[in-house]
Amino acid sequence: MPSTALDLSSVEAVSRALGTHNYLADEGLATSVFLALTLQRPLLLEGEAGVGKTELAKVLSALTGGQLIRLQCYEGIDATQAVYDWDYSRQLLHLRAAEASGEAANRGADALENELYQERFLLRRAVLRALEPAPAPPVLLIDEIDRADDEFEAYLLEVLSDFQVTIPELGTFKAPTPPIVILTSNRTRDVHDALKRRCLYHWIEHPTFDREVAIVRLRVPQVAISLARQVAAATEAMRGMQLYKPPGVAETIDWATALGSLGVANLDEDSVRSTLGAVLKYREDQERVEASGMTDLINAAVQRALGT
Repeated sequence: MPSTALDLSSVEAVSRALGTHNYLADEGLATSVFLALTLQRPLLLEGEAGVGKTELAKVLSALTGGQLIRLQCYEGIDATQAVYDWDYSRQLLHLRAAEASGEAANRGADALENELYQERFLLRRAVLRALEPAPAPPVLLIDEIDRADDEFEAYLLEVLSDFQVTIPELGTFKAPTPPIVILTSNRTRDVHDALKRRCLYHWIEHPTFDREVAIVRLRVPQVAISLARQVAAATEAMRGMQLYKPPGVAETIDWATALGSLGVANLDEDSVRSTLGAVLKYREDQERVEASGMTDLINAAVQRALGT
């Protein structure tokens, strides 16, 4: 649970606490975080890339003082990379030392084999480290779970249900205090129902125009409000262009930062073209924006920024 010095006793308190770390959560997300902390349940966040799913876990770590333990999922990941493995090199050294000293013959093969599967030879990966005692419960971020295989999802069920891991050679390792568990998915595939049932769920939408302006102002305070509004308006317009990879909030922040670093006060064709790579990461998307009319995009963004 969060530190006693930290007030997370209500949805409003959670929202305020996140805001102190420059994370503006809407009421739905703040409610999901509050319930996840209160009920000690994992929280599954889905949404487009760049909407702040991973950032939320980082902010929760900073808020609570718990260590951020990040497990980046990928195709083919299994328990040896995510949960635990055995230190084979140390096990081999142990065997050789026993043979060299003559202890191997005295102890017998079975006894020597049993010694190889003791905790001193255990390599603790991210999931198992998150279950260890700690001054503050760690924040376990299982990032992009949709990239992992079905088999790995199934392996996580015990962790998500009971905050424990069973190692056949040693028994069950259970967290004395449940970690804060955040799972994220960009929904490149559907996550299985069995995993979803063990989590609270929230879909993070792209923010509204006004909220996105507030986020930019909070994260890039050196940028004038007029430019922040133009950038948010232009990004909002791009999301409606059927792009291959619509820009998220992270790209909006990057774009505003880039424009501010160049001393741009207002959007124009030259500044947009020269910094388009900060907000659109695919050539095809850049070409689509160009084809739609750069002048029209900028004019519309300026008008939206002015509220007309």
